[in-house]
Amino acid sequence: MKLRSYMLIGFFLSLLLGVVPFSGNFTNAVTPTATAPVSALSFSKGVQKTVLDNGLTVLTKEVHTAPVVSVQVWYKVGSRNEIKGENGISHQLEHLMFKGTNDRPVQFGRLFSALGSQFNAFTSYDETAYFGTVQRDKLEALLTLEADRMENSLIGTEQLTSEKRVVISELQGYQNFPSIRLGEAVMRAAFPNRAYGLPVGGTKADVEKFTVEQVRNYYQTYYSPENATLVITGDFATEPVLKVVKETFGKLSKRPKTAATRSTAPVATLTPGAKKAPIVLKQPGSAALLQAVYPLPDIKHPDVPAIDVMDAILTGGRSSRLYQALVESGLASSVSGGAAELIEPGWYDISATAAPGQELPKIAQVLQQSLAKLQQQPVTPEELNRAKTQLQASFVLGNQDITSQASQLGYNQTVAGDYRFIEQYLAAIAKVTPAQVQKVAKTYLNPAKQTLGFFEPTQPDGQPGTSGAGSGRTVENFSPGKPVDPAELAKYLPAATSATDSNKQSLPEQFTLANGLRVLLLPDHSVPTVNLSGQIDAGTQFDGNQKAGLANLTATNLMNGTQTKNALTIAKTLEDRGASLDFSASREGVNVNGEGLSTNLPILIQTLADVAQNATFPEDQLELSRQRALTSLKVQLDDPNGLGRQVFQQAIYPENHPFHSFPTVESLKSITRDDLLRFYKEHYRPDTTTIALVGDFEPAKVKELLNQAFGKWQATGKPLVLKLPTVPLPQTLTRLNKVIPGKTEAVTYIGYNGISRKDPRFYAALVLNQILGGDTLSSRLGTEVRDRQGLTYGIYSAFAAGINPGPFLIQMQTAPGDAQKAIASTVALLKQLRQQGVTEAEFNTAKRSITNSYPVDLANPSDVSSIILSNAVLGLSRAEIREFPQRIQAVTMTQVKQAIEDLIQPENVVIVTAGPGDTTPKGS
Repeated sequence: MKLRSYMLIGFFLSLLLGVVPFSGNFTNAVTPTATAPVSALSFSKGVQKTVLDNGLTVLTKEVHTAPVVSVQVWYKVGSRNEIKGENGISHQLEHLMFKGTNDRPVQFGRLFSALGSQFNAFTSYDETAYFGTVQRDKLEALLTLEADRMENSLIGTEQLTSEKRVVISELQGYQNFPSIRLGEAVMRAAFPNRAYGLPVGGTKADVEKFTVEQVRNYYQTYYSPENATLVITGDFATEPVLKVVKETFGKLSKRPKTAATRSTAPVATLTPGAKKAPIVLKQPGSAALLQAVYPLPDIKHPDVPAIDVMDAILTGGRSSRLYQALVESGLASSVSGGAAELIEPGWYDISATAAPGQELPKIAQVLQQSLAKLQQQPVTPEELNRAKTQLQASFVLGNQDITSQASQLGYNQTVAGDYRFIEQYLAAIAKVTPAQVQKVAKTYLNPAKQTLGFFEPTQPDGQPGTSGAGSGRTVENFSPGKPVDPAELAKYLPAATSATDSNKQSLPEQFTLANGLRVLLLPDHSVPTVNLSGQIDAGTQFDGNQKAGLANLTATNLMNGTQTKNALTIAKTLEDRGASLDFSASREGVNVNGEGLSTNLPILIQTLADVAQNATFPEDQLELSRQRALTSLKVQLDDPNGLGRQVFQQAIYPENHPFHSFPTVESLKSITRDDLLRFYKEHYRPDTTTIALVGDFEPAKVKELLNQAFGKWQATGKPLVLKLPTVPLPQTLTRLNKVIPGKTEAVTYIGYNGISRKDPRFYAALVLNQILGGDTLSSRLGTEVRDRQGLTYGIYSAFAAGINPGPFLIQMQTAPGDAQKAIASTVALLKQLRQQGVTEAEFNTAKRSITNSYPVDLANPSDVSSIILSNAVLGLSRAEIREFPQRIQAVTMTQVKQAIEDLIQPENVVIVTAGPGDTTPKGS
C-alpha cells in the first residue's frame, strides 16, 4: 500500500542497525475478501482537521483503546527538493534536528527517552517526518519539544561536524549491500535529470561539502508551519489538546524563503524501440541480483489503483505470477515488486535474487515473458479478487495501532494532499476491472521504458577473506567524558500533565488441551483483526554441527504440502482470505507468526493445525528451499553483520554447545528428506507447542475450534530436553578480525556469555543496559561514541536472555579507520562503569524510561501477542505482562551495583570486527 512502499524507501534515524530495503511487495501482507470489512471511511471518521493562522495543518483523531498518544510532525520536504551538489541535505537536517535547540542545547533523543517515548524519524523522497508515541500524560511535553525544534534547532559548526561523520557512516553502511549499490545505479540511469534518481540519504561527496549556512538556509526554507502537518492520535480530548497546540505551535511564524527555487524535470520518457542495454555491476558480493525499473505517474493519477492491483497480481505472495514463474521454477531465490507513487511521477520496481547457478539474462527473459502475458491476456477473476483483498487488508492490518494510524494520516495529507485520500483510493481499488489491469500493464511495463540492472558477484561462493586473531589489550588508551547528568537534563524537560491511572492490562486466559498444547487467549475488539504468535520447541539447538540448518529447513518446508493440499493450494487458502502464516527457526524454538482479519481466524487455525500434523515435505520443494538456504548463507557470509555475529558467537560458545552451530554449504547439502521427516516426528509435538492469540474473537468459540483442529494430534514418549554445558568467560581479552572484500563499513561485536531470562539479576541488568547502551541517542555508549565523537551511525548493547543464557553484546558500525578508536572508547566506558558505577539520577531515569515506554508496546495487538507468548515460553507468570513495570520499579541501586560487579567484565571481552581491511591494531 501507499504507506508501506513509502515507509520502506525512507532513510530512518534507525534504532536498529541495518538497511531499510525498498520493497513494496505484499508477500507478508495479509488481506480481506473482495470487500474490506472496515472501510476507509471509518478510518477517517473522527479525524478533525484544523489549520492554524500560521498555516500549520493539524490532524487530530481520538482513539481510546489504550492510554497512549502518538505525536508526529510531517514536513513536505525530501530529496525531491534538493538541487545539484546538495544531495542528502534533507537527510542531514533530519539528523541535526536531534542535536538540540537554543533553549534546550541537549540531545533530543535523551529528552524523548526520559519521557518514555518510542521515537524515530525518517527522510524520504517527498517528506521528512518525526514521530513519538508516549503515555497520554506526556502529550503536552512532546508537543512542546516538537514546536521548539521546528523553529529553534541548533545548527552550528560543532553539531554539523559530528553529525556529518554519523551520516557518512550510515551511507557507507548501506554500500555494504550489493542490492543498494545496484538500486542506486539503476535509479541514476532511469532518472538522470531528476532528484528521484539520486539516493535519499545523499552521497558522501555532497555530504562532506555541506556548510552550516547551506543547512541553515534549507531549514529556514522548509521547516515552517505552513509546510508541515502535525498529527495527533490516541487517548486525549480534542479541544484541550488543540488549545495546547495553539499555545505551542501557534506562536511560530512563517519563514521567509531564502533558498534557491527548486524544481525537478518532468517524468522521464523513452522512445519506443529504444530499449537500453542492462547496467551491469561486477563487484565483490554474494548472490546475483536483477532490478528492473519502469516510470509511473504521480500518486493522484487515475491509473494508480489499477497499477497497485497489477503489482499485487505480479508479486503479492506465493500465488503471485512472478513468484510462480521465477521462484517456484528454481530460477530465483526471491522476487519482490513495488510501486513508488509520489508527488511527482514515480516508478515501478521489480527485484529478484538469482538461485545458485542461474543466469540473470534467463531470469530477465522469463520476467519479460510474464509481463507480456499480463499485457496480452486479461487476468482471471480469482487473481483480481485476491489482489484487491491483499490491498484492502494490508490497510486494515497495517493500522492496528495508533502510531501506524498517525503515519497513514500524515502520509496521505503530505504526499496526496488530503488525509481522506485512502477513502477514494480503496473505493477505486474495489472497482478495478481486468481491462484496466491489462491497460496499465501495456502502458507502464513497456520494455522500451525499462531500465534493467544486473549485479554479478565477483567473489566466489561468498567466502570471506583472510582473518586475523589475537589476544591482549587494545592499543589505545582512551578516557571517556563524564556521563550526562539526568538531573542537568531535567531542567530542559517539559513537565508532564498530572499522571492518570493507566488502563489495567487485561491478563490472557491460559489453558492446556488434553494433548498438552498450551493456549493463551486475549480478546481485543478494538480492531477486526487477529494476531497469532506461537512457538514449537524445535529450534536450531537440536541441529548439531553435522546437520546445521536442519531445523530451519524443516520449518520453512512446513507450508510446502500436507496430506491433502499442495503448496500452492495452502498459499491460496491464506492469500484468498486475507491471512498470512509463516514459520522460522530460532535457537530455542520455531517461531510461528500469523495475522488476518478476524473473520478468517478459522482458516489460520486450521492451516496451522494441518501443517503441524500432516506436513509431507515434497522432495522437489525441499530442493528449492535448499537452494534458497544456500543463497541466504552466501548473503550472510557477505554481510559484516551476519558474519560478525557468527564469528562472535562461535568464539564465545564451545563446539559442543548448540549456540556454536551455524549452517555451512556442506551441512545444508547433506540434509535429506528423511532427516526432515525424522526431525519433524521427534520435535513437532503438541506438548512442546504454545499458541497465543490476541484479537477480535470470542474465547469459547476459539476453544472449540482449537479442540477440533488439534484434538487428534498426539505425542508419544517425553520430549527431548538438552542440557547445555556451562560457558565460562574468556580468560583474556580476545580480538578477531574477518575481512570481506568490497565492503565500505566495519561491524564490531563486543561481549561474552550472559544470563537467562529467569536469572534473578535480569531486571537489574535491564536497567543497567538502558544506561549503558539501550538507546543509541540517550545511552552512555551513544553519548560518547556516536554523539561526541561521531564514530558510528549506531551503537547498542543488549542481554540476549532466553530460556538459556545468551550473549551480552555490544554492536556498532564504523568506518574501518574508526573501528579501533570506537572499540577503545567502548572498552573504556565498560571500565568506567565498573569503576564508578551509575549515578542515582541515571538509575532513576532509566527505570522511568523503561516503565513509561512499556504501555506503548501494549497498545499494539501484534506486540501484545508476542509478549504473551514470550512470557509463557520463558516460564514466567501470566501476570508478567501486567507486573513488568512494577518489577523494574522494584530494582534497587544495590542490585544494579551487583549486576555491574557480576556482568560487566571489560578484561574478558571477545571483540570481533567484520568488514573491509584489517582493523586489528598492530601488535595486539
